[in-house]
Order: sequence, then C-alpha cells, then structure tokens
Amino acid sequence: MSQKIVTDQAPAALGPYSQAVLAGNTLYGSGQVGLDPTTGKLAGTTIDAQAKQVFKNIKAVLAAADLTPANVVKTLIFLQDVNDFQLVNQLYADFFADNAILPARSCVEVAKLPAGALIEIEYTAVQ
Repeated sequence: MSQKIVTDQAPAALGPYSQAVLAGNTLYGSGQVGLDPTTGKLAGTTIDAQAKQVFKNIKAVLAAADLTPANVVKTLIFLQDVNDFQLVNQLYADFFADNAILPARSCVEVAKLPAGALIEIEYTAVQ
C-alpha cells in the first residue's frame, strides 16, 4: 500500500506528481529544486543558495514522513553546471554529516532544470 507524503514546508509539486510516496517502508522523494515554499520562487541565483534550499526542502519532506537524513539510502543529483560539484559536494557532506552510512549517490550534468534551477536532488529513504 502506498501513501502520498505532502508538506507545506517544501514547495508544492510543479506538475502531476507527489512530493514523495511512501511504499511499504521505502520513501521515494521527487526531485527537489531550490524553490522557497513561502514565496514559490528560487531561493537565490547562486548554486550555494539554491542547494541549501534543496536540502531544507528534502529535510521537510522527510520530516513529514517521520524520517530524517539518516534514513536516506540513495540520491541522484542533477547539476546545470558540473563545475558546481565541489561546492555541492561540501553542502551534501554537511547535510549527511550525522549519517552512520552515507547514501549511495549519482551526479550528472544536465542542460536545463525546471523553473530555471541550478540543481535538483532526487532521493530514496528507508524507515
């Protein structure tokens, strides 16, 4: 049985999808971009500002499912510019600093992201 996970502490879905779906004990999180849920606009124009907002958004959706970053087992990072990898990697390390086991991860450069975002992160978590 699946359960839709929704929180107003993260941006509403930009299309016909859920912020996350809990199926059994696995949470499948839709890709998060750096949209501020209070304004509906990107948190800034820099990769730093947008990436920090992405992690806030992910944390909010996890919390709505009674999970934390420690439950994340896999991520997929989409970057508009792979040259931003080093900064994103440091913010990622900070976000998952308390994890006993770091999530498996992939990172790819893409031509364009929704809403003009510079970064998007998709994730999977397990209870």
